[in-house]
Amino acid sequence: MNIRPLHDRIVVKRIEEKETVMNGIIIPDSAKEKPQEGEVVAVGNGKRLDDGKIAPMELKAGDRILFGKYSGSEIKVDGIEYMIMREDEVLGVLAK
Repeated sequence: MNIRPLHDRIVVKRIEEKETVMNGIIIPDSAKEKPQEGEVVAVGNGKRLDDGKIAPMELKAGDRILFGKYSGSEIKVDGIEYMIMREDEVLGVLAK
């Protein structure tokens, strides 16, 4: 991947949920909601504070995170869909 996020932004790849069948009914992809779980692919340097210093990022590449339904901006790089969002849009980090 040839993208490096700036400042306090992160690049996230969504983690697709496994298809579940309830009572023999298969839900089509168009009716499913997009997952709100992802893996951090790249992180920026950190947020620049008012005094000019840079606050380091808490997230790192490889973290599994939860984010809001309408968080971030979707992009496509080399045919793969990613999301770019600010670190403060992340709701939580999933334990490994």
